[in-house]
Amino acid sequence: MAVEVKITYEGELHCTAVHTPSGSLLKTDAPVDNGGKGEFFSPTDLVATALGTCIATTLGLYAQKKGLDITGTEITVLKEMVSTPARRIGSLKVKVIIPKGQNFSDEQQAKFETIAKTCPVGRSLHPDVNVTIQFVYPK
Repeated sequence: MAVEVKITYEGELHCTAVHTPSGSLLKTDAPVDNGGKGEFFSPTDLVATALGTCIATTLGLYAQKKGLDITGTEITVLKEMVSTPARRIGSLKVKVIIPKGQNFSDEQQAKFETIAKTCPVGRSLHPDVNVTIQFVYPK
């Protein structure tokens, strides 16, 4: 299924993107270290966001199918840029924190971790981007 996103360059390194099926708007800006004002997500921030939300969504799909509740799961993604040989995302460090009160078996935890490592966005990233995923389960 194809989805169209319409993007308009607004000037001053700002863009507005429209998700045409829903009409949702998203604004971007270049990061401060690359000449922007950092007023909105940068395009590379959106890559980090896409990875984190894809992991959350695919975990949610699995949890729904299995009757599990992962509501409240928090995901942080630390994006690090590199400049050699060209400016690009060098690494994405993902931390998935399962909320207190949840008790998943070793088998379920292994499945969660496999799902996180194989989400569609992660599979779409260039292999030079170093992606690490850490899960934190309640004790």
